[in-house]
Amino acid sequence: MMMDNFDISPQSQPLKKIWAIGGGKGGVGKSLVSANVSICLALMGYKVVTVDLDLGGANLHTCLGIPIPSVTLSDLISKKISNVEDLLVPTPISNLKMISGAQDELGIANLKHMHKNEIIQSLHGLNADFVIFDLGAGTSFNTLDFFISADKGILVVLPEPTSIENTYRFIKSVFYRRLKMIEGILDIEPLIDEAMNAKLSSGQLSPSDLIRKITEMNPEVGHKIKADLAEFKPQLIMNQVRSQADIDIGYSIQSICRKYFGIDMSFPGYLDYDQSVWQSVRKRKPLLIEFPHSRLVNNFDRIVHRLLEQ
Repeated sequence: MMMDNFDISPQSQPLKKIWAIGGGKGGVGKSLVSANVSICLALMGYKVVTVDLDLGGANLHTCLGIPIPSVTLSDLISKKISNVEDLLVPTPISNLKMISGAQDELGIANLKHMHKNEIIQSLHGLNADFVIFDLGAGTSFNTLDFFISADKGILVVLPEPTSIENTYRFIKSVFYRRLKMIEGILDIEPLIDEAMNAKLSSGQLSPSDLIRKITEMNPEVGHKIKADLAEFKPQLIMNQVRSQADIDIGYSIQSICRKYFGIDMSFPGYLDYDQSVWQSVRKRKPLLIEFPHSRLVNNFDRIVHRLLEQ
């Protein structure tokens, strides 16, 4: 599929959406996915801003083929810059700009709650059709809260045991982080903590069991939790797929999340293993622009259209 096949009318879509791209483990391809999903949307005619929220380890600019920006989120946090729009940096792709993550302040990854909320509010106010968050690895409160704040949360997974395990850990952490944000749960927090500390295979109180138990104890809070979690529909992208067995892992994760968490996860697609990925990184060129005939062009096209349809 050629690049000019990314053709969908922006007018047919709703106003600005925030998509957060994360995962439980480093090195799974979050920045690759963030950069190229952003490029796809921009080539469709949308106005896109992609934001590197891997605070302390920002490298999204490399995937977009631009040098390290001179202004970053550090400048917003330190009040050197007061308007988030002043952090926007042009990219080689029309309609696409980026904001760089913090590069120069030790400890910036440990944001104060106030600063985190200011960043979230500022980014949600950007003038764009889509704002893409490229999140850091792990389950810090910063990463979880950026993920939760988005309209759509996307998880990138490799078909490897460590990546799969960390994906479950990430989903579990988001699940309980959302629970603790719901009003009226103070009396049942010990129950939530007990379930949070249980291992996936322990046979102890599972998240779906927890919701049932809470509803029995306090129907009002239980229904409130169910309504909130009904809105939590993470997306799954399998990266570096080499076989049908690798693809099937995505469906297995989807099934386990439905059974164990009661979460309706979507699986919009996968990315084939392709050596053009490391070649584009080495050249510091955007993948979809540098290798327009790569199988990954079809992969990203399918994934982005499915994300837009949902």
